[in-house]
Amino acid sequence: MTLLVVQHQETCPPGRVGTWLEAEGVELDVRRPDLGELLPDDLSGHRGLLVLGGEMGCRDDAVAPWLPTVRDLLVTAAKGAVPTLGICLGHQLAAVALGGEVGRNPAGRTVGIVTVDPAPGLADDEVLAPAADSPVVQWNDDIVSRLPSGATSLAANDRGDLLLARLAPTVWGVQGHPEADRAIVTRWAEQDVDSPELADLDLPAVLAAIEEAQPTVDAAWRPVASAFAARLAAP
Repeated sequence: MTLLVVQHQETCPPGRVGTWLEAEGVELDVRRPDLGELLPDDLSGHRGLLVLGGEMGCRDDAVAPWLPTVRDLLVTAAKGAVPTLGICLGHQLAAVALGGEVGRNPAGRTVGIVTVDPAPGLADDEVLAPAADSPVVQWNDDIVSRLPSGATSLAANDRGDLLLARLAPTVWGVQGHPEADRAIVTRWAEQDVDSPELADLDLPAVLAAIEEAQPTVDAAWRPVASAFAARLAAP
């Protein structure tokens, strides 16, 4: 089971999600287009697609010139019923690629631990159901403001923002970061140290809360990775 993983930058690795998938027998084919590594034209050599997060916006093609190829791959995955998971930026890329809209969150940046507030359809979802009522990290400015036609909202966060969605029958989007532990988020905080939106934030408390929540995050989200691996293995 080879999974194509698109990693947009060094500080946004597959993290714990990658570790959980490998434990299920999934081979990660991690591509770093930011380092000049090529992305395939199609998914014929892969059982699935995982698109990770990044600090660029989903339409920042001038900053990240590989994004059009990623959006095309997401369309290919949806049309070909290839199991796909988008995390944060990956979720936003999938949403716009399939006809939705993404914009700046009018409530401002979302940082820290949030809680998955399930919508009625989450309990029946084959991949994301285990995440109901669980904590997860968020670190984002943009949100999916309109879902693609036929997509299903599966959960919101504490602020009412879209958090989980099934964007197509085999394409799932997660605005949060189940892959991120304290070490990963610490690097994001170091990158954003001069951001005015973080000026009034107690970052040590945020990082401590992330570390404290990690066992609960793991207990909820590792089964999500297992369910996604099972979908990859399905005939």
